[in-house]
Amino acid sequence: MLAIFKKSVVDPPMELQSPASLQSSNKAVSPEETMKNFLASNSNNGFSIGFMDKAFLAYSKPPSSSNAQQRLFCGLNDIYCIFLGSLNNLWALNKQYGLPKGTNEAMLVSEAYRTLRDRGPFPAHEVLKGLEGSYGFVIYDHKAGNVFVALGADETAKIFWGIASDGSVMISDNVDHIKGSCLKSFAPFPTGCMYHSESGLKSFEHPSFKMKAMPRVDSEGAMCGACFKVDVYSKVNSMPRVGSSANWANWGQQA
Repeated sequence: MLAIFKKSVVDPPMELQSPASLQSSNKAVSPEETMKNFLASNSNNGFSIGFMDKAFLAYSKPPSSSNAQQRLFCGLNDIYCIFLGSLNNLWALNKQYGLPKGTNEAMLVSEAYRTLRDRGPFPAHEVLKGLEGSYGFVIYDHKAGNVFVALGADETAKIFWGIASDGSVMISDNVDHIKGSCLKSFAPFPTGCMYHSESGLKSFEHPSFKMKAMPRVDSEGAMCGACFKVDVYSKVNSMPRVGSSANWANWGQQA
């Protein structure tokens, strides 16, 4: 999978940008060219969808003969989701949200996002803690113009994110899909964490603590985009959930 979000949509942590990308002798490939390459390499089972030069999502099914993790795509009510992995408690979650038995993980996560965006009955970190399994997902809310990304805590599913030369944020489950455009400005997305384009990167495993950038150097000694981990010495100042604004987008940090 490959997701590209223009800088007007996503404001990533500045530590994801590596100075080595600006000094590199290699010329960065444009995100658009990377998208074309992705579709060319998945000509039999891939497709893409664009949103007025704000966002682009590309998806391909994993080979049926391989042991690759499940990949799912869905678009419901202007909410578009690419889901990686699987949930062990999918049946129970479908029942909880009043969804049909045949609802898959991408549909479930989209419905959970819509419920929390519109009504905010629970803090987002509580909902994500309720997802049991190995998973990662990217959601683009076209109606609100927001991006939401989350990665499970068990370190089985992997997502990479980076900043391209034009400032776009690129996200993929295959780091090779974004290296050409991001050069050194990329890193693994942190496990047990969630990112929302309005509120930034947070840990849903430890929501009371802030995130800390950790410098990362590659085998050539070049500084790369930073990794992020929970800073156990820096607590978040929790704000009470008040009114309709206390929704998914505002994170609802109360436990």
